[in-house]
Amino acid sequence: MAKTICLFNHKGGVSKTTTAFNLGWMMASMGHKVLLADFDPQCNLTGMVLGYKGVDDLEKTYKADPPNNVRDGLAPAFESKPRQIVGAECVPVPGNDNLFLLPGHIGLAEYETTLGIAQELSGSLLALRNLPGSLRFLLDGTADKYEAEYVIVDMSPSLGPLNQNLLMTSDYFIVPLHPDYFSSMALSSLAKSLPRWAAWAKTAYETEVLREADYPFPEPKATFIGGIIQKYRPRNGRASAAFQRWIDQLEKGLRDELVPSLEKAGLLNSDEFRRKGGFEPWTALLTVADFNSLIAESQENQVPVFALTAEMVEQKGAVWDTTKENMEKFEAAFQECAQKVIALTA
Repeated sequence: MAKTICLFNHKGGVSKTTTAFNLGWMMASMGHKVLLADFDPQCNLTGMVLGYKGVDDLEKTYKADPPNNVRDGLAPAFESKPRQIVGAECVPVPGNDNLFLLPGHIGLAEYETTLGIAQELSGSLLALRNLPGSLRFLLDGTADKYEAEYVIVDMSPSLGPLNQNLLMTSDYFIVPLHPDYFSSMALSSLAKSLPRWAAWAKTAYETEVLREADYPFPEPKATFIGGIIQKYRPRNGRASAAFQRWIDQLEKGLRDELVPSLEKAGLLNSDEFRRKGGFEPWTALLTVADFNSLIAESQENQVPVFALTAEMVEQKGAVWDTTKENMEKFEAAFQECAQKVIALTA
């Protein structure tokens, strides 16, 4: 069974999509079969991988039977189709034989209200009993179809029922952060919200009608495996003083607020984390500078920042030497991050 890893923060602009793509590519380059699943209705990960420029481009590629996107994959449950949810058809990611994409769909947002009603465990539950377990059922079926070892889920920046379900039915989750005031505030919010989600998942699993649904609600075992801090401005090879203060503040927030809250809620075992990872759970899995112009080149060429070539960026000489040096730093950072993720999910 594949290990499902969610990248989640309800604050936007923290590089969830960029991290999912770069981390997934790195893990696949290390010999692991990886499935990227785009559950953000904005479909940024799908656009990044496939080079689409707008919704019209995506619409031309969708098909419902067999499904090749998240919305049509879930349609049998959410639209009472006379067929079972099956593993979706994925897109091989060009340039990496071990990497696959389960494309997103802007229409996924249409299912969120119905899912929210189902997850309230109300009197209408019998008619909606198959919905809470359907998301993980689709991911497992798709991962099995492609013999994936890891599923990396890109999520929208919200505290809605879709994210609640994805996170609490996942195996592991990572919290991406940006070194600023709003990410610091987000940690305080997550420290309150995630334990409530964990309590909901426990109740859902203990509800017989959900456990025995066509798409059974899985036993909750979501586990925090670290934070990622990106997009700081470097100076002399390190974060500038202003950004370093926020990085320190984020690690303090992780240590003093989020980690204790998650441990109390059963979403983290710090001793096991230290044993597997060899470092503290409040120490960032990855701390990396802003990609600057490289992110645009990465999106344009549909490869991670560390896989760009001189031809792609149209550089040569000393300019390319500087760019290549920066790329090698990003590559080393994501390689170390991937090794940590693999160890923490072993």
